[in-house]
Amino acid sequence: MARKPVIVISGMPGCGSTTTGKLLSVRTGIEFFSVGTYYKKLAEKEADEKKIGWKSPTVVSTKYLASRKGSGKKLHNDIDQMQVDLAKKGDIIIESKLGVHMLRDLADFRIWLKADIDTRSKRYAQREKMPIKDAEKLLHEKEKLEKRSFRQIYGFDFFELEKEADVVIDTSDKTPGKIVGLIVASLRKRKLI
Repeated sequence: MARKPVIVISGMPGCGSTTTGKLLSVRTGIEFFSVGTYYKKLAEKEADEKKIGWKSPTVVSTKYLASRKGSGKKLHNDIDQMQVDLAKKGDIIIESKLGVHMLRDLADFRIWLKADIDTRSKRYAQREKMPIKDAEKLLHEKEKLEKRSFRQIYGFDFFELEKEADVVIDTSDKTPGKIVGLIVASLRKRKLI
């Protein structure tokens, strides 16, 4: 059986990278791992242990990132090593904010997803069941924290990673199915699937 590729999906918060990764996994039969989901689970565990009643997974992960533990270099280095180890095994789709950069030597195909602020705010509002105005505020807070934390830990602005991707897709006006279709077409063109 031919080796399946290592595919990395990165992008702006709210651009649809987790949804895209899950659907791409179903479409290609390649295993999927989400660093974002893994981080949210760590954040939820911390909130449960401290008996903090935050309701939204995004609020929980944003507050965790604002904490010393959640923005700690050791935690992020451990997560980086985990995704490197997964990529070395191959046959995987990894959704990771920094994956386009961190896995550049291991990935066969790197995707950057982006969308305008209005679209991303609407998606947050729907997913988090909150008013759009609150969702936009949460999105700005999360981006600010991520940019600050990643700059402190790694020395770069993760929004600049778009330049390192093999393909950039604006998801603002596309359904998840359309996005996955574009990715599958690119993978076939490169004979990766």
